[in-house]
Amino acid sequence: MCAQDLKGLISQPMRIIAANRFYRPDHSATSQILTDLAEALVRDGHEVTVITSRLGYEDAAADLPKRETLDGVEVIRVWSTKLGRAGVFGRMLDYLTYYLSAFLALINVVRKGDVLIAKTDPPMISVAAGLVSKMKGARLVNWCQDLFPEVAGALGMSWANGPLGRSLVWLRNRSLKGAALNVVLNENMKEHLIAEGMPEPNISVLSNWCDARIRPVPEAENELRREWDLEDKTVIAYSGNLGRAHLPPQIAELIQRTRHIEGLAWLFIGGGKGADEVRRAAASEEGGTVLFKPYQPLERLSESLSVADIHLISLAPECEGLIMPSKYYGVLAVDRPVLFLGSPDGAIARDLREHGHGVAIDHEAPESWRAAVEELLASHKDRRGLIDPAWGHAGLGEWRAALKEFG
Repeated sequence: MCAQDLKGLISQPMRIIAANRFYRPDHSATSQILTDLAEALVRDGHEVTVITSRLGYEDAAADLPKRETLDGVEVIRVWSTKLGRAGVFGRMLDYLTYYLSAFLALINVVRKGDVLIAKTDPPMISVAAGLVSKMKGARLVNWCQDLFPEVAGALGMSWANGPLGRSLVWLRNRSLKGAALNVVLNENMKEHLIAEGMPEPNISVLSNWCDARIRPVPEAENELRREWDLEDKTVIAYSGNLGRAHLPPQIAELIQRTRHIEGLAWLFIGGGKGADEVRRAAASEEGGTVLFKPYQPLERLSESLSVADIHLISLAPECEGLIMPSKYYGVLAVDRPVLFLGSPDGAIARDLREHGHGVAIDHEAPESWRAAVEELLASHKDRRGLIDPAWGHAGLGEWRAALKEFG
């Protein structure tokens, strides 16, 4: 089915079903952007249902309501195990039980002519959604936040590059080829799928976004900066999940190489296994200021993002074209320059060169890091205003326009 077959279908009120393991009130990135889209589509006059789980991203023991309506969105939370993210076996069992429960729920909910949006948490949910869409005569839109199992292979999981991994790629590709539309986050991801045999007309590049309420907070009005005793510091912050794909060993070395720069403070807001690794490395070194703070509630997110003078974003080069750091859009929205650690040819590095709102440092050239940081510290105020903060929010409007045109 070609994406053009759906042209105009969502210009009239439609039933839209979305599947993702997390949804409001969960704070994870996929939850937040799906919540934004679902509520915007309701305001546009569409009927929206979300099939999600009862657990939280950071709190597997959370016991959320089985069914409720939130700002017009019908939320159905299906059963799954709640073993959490601590171990591979527990995570896989959580995935498998959600697959089964979500599949059964979709069979009951989806009708002919519906638009079924499948995100990528858990991985491979597009396979179940694709099967349901064929059985029910629905239109499938895959929203690819990452590409699995390639991400697993890029992070050193040997099974992902063997027969099992190739089988999963084949299944994933079948579900994508049968979709009305596949949405990816940047041109690198699009090129990867084209190389896998996806028809180019069925792929659209649509960026993520941050919550519309996130805006720059002037330093004089930022209570968090005072609460965290950072008023006399120049702050480089990392905000959000810090996982294996985000180069935690290199971030730890970056701190070690720069922590004695006068007046510099490193701030980590959020969590993840990589954050624990950085915390341990920071504790083993003396001097400098390195702070760790928990995830902040949405109502304080503008403040927490604006605490930073500069934001650190990192991505393992082997994950380019497979992942796009969602924190980038919040950084754009608060008009802060970026220090990017990763491939100098990556999507964010290219964007920084094009617009001048940051500096990219090569993950393989640590000898150059301190000089690059000092350059950015000296110029960070001049780099503000080089991009429109509205860019951090633009993706939601692009999505709504794409759905009106393609379904």
